Amino acid sequence: MDSVRFPEPSSGTVYGRPARPPQAAPTPVKIIVAGGFGVGKTTTVGAISEIVPLTTEAEMTSAGLGVDDPGDARDKSTTTVAMDFGRVTIDEHLKLYLFGTPGQARFGFMWDDLARGALGALVVVDSRRLDDCYPAVDYFEHAGIPFVVAVNAFDGEIAHGLDQVRWALAVRPDVPVVRFDARERLSVRDTLLILLERSLSRSGGPVTPVVA
Repeated sequence: MDSVRFPEPSSGTVYGRPARPPQAAPTPVKIIVAGGFGVGKTTTVGAISEIVPLTTEAEMTSAGLGVDDPGDARDKSTTTVAMDFGRVTIDEHLKLYLFGTPGQARFGFMWDDLARGALGALVVVDSRRLDDCYPAVDYFEHAGIPFVVAVNAFDGEIAHGLDQVRWALAVRPDVPVVRFDARERLSVRDTLLILLERSLSRSGGPVTPVVA
């Protein structure tokens, strides 16, 4: 029996149907989520990530007493020892990859590797413990990486107003200082979009429209 031969598709069609133009893959954007110990970085990544977040949480032991101070979060039993990782798609053109840093100073040697290639950073702040976020603010200022200060509303409240936080941190007037809730997906999304707009405008790239 003669072998079956399929006709070659004509230019611009696939077997009689118009050929679809190839779609470009979304642009990957690296965002750092930083801040002091116990401020809500892991919660932030988990609230917005469209995949199950990769976390490197370890149980806190008695060896950390006096070293890792969770502040008012006395029920905190784990701590990030390497990084958190999550992903969120903004639209068909842009996909964010979130890297959460460990908050303890003894893991600071990892920050250079995590921040390499980042477009921007979200500095999460517990307004009851402003001293804990100074290292993150200083790091991104010196690295020249655009950042947003995100004051986490624990139990729906912040200890100091945003103007007071800005004054205490002595950040530049062009650095956004916003209130958000690390547990709420939409609150995290809106904060990330502020960071994204700032980062893209600083880099000279187009600002992606907000997509609900």
